[in-house]
Amino acid sequence: MNSPLRPGRGGMLLSLRVTPRSSKCEVAGLHVAADGQVSLAVKVTAPPDKGKANKAVIETLSRATGLAKSAFAIVSGETERNKCLLVTGNPAEVEALIARSVNAGKEN
Repeated sequence: MNSPLRPGRGGMLLSLRVTPRSSKCEVAGLHVAADGQVSLAVKVTAPPDKGKANKAVIETLSRATGLAKSAFAIVSGETERNKCLLVTGNPAEVEALIARSVNAGKEN
């Protein structure tokens, strides 16, 4: 299976599939699109209104990885459910989060 994380200029690029207006904020595992594109699934309670969901996504990822919110920047998909984030600093925590998501999916 492909990884949602790949090398990018100035850090690592992380593909996301965001579900706004969810019952809770969480990293929900991996999402595989019909074309085979793999993304990290993130659910947030915020609505997709005036950047509220984007802010919630960054806060959720920051909490899940222990990285500062400033380590995440939206590169593309700001107004879409499929997003690409640039992760700066040490991507090891993001890689660990993805590994946990993959393993959690295997347990279900």
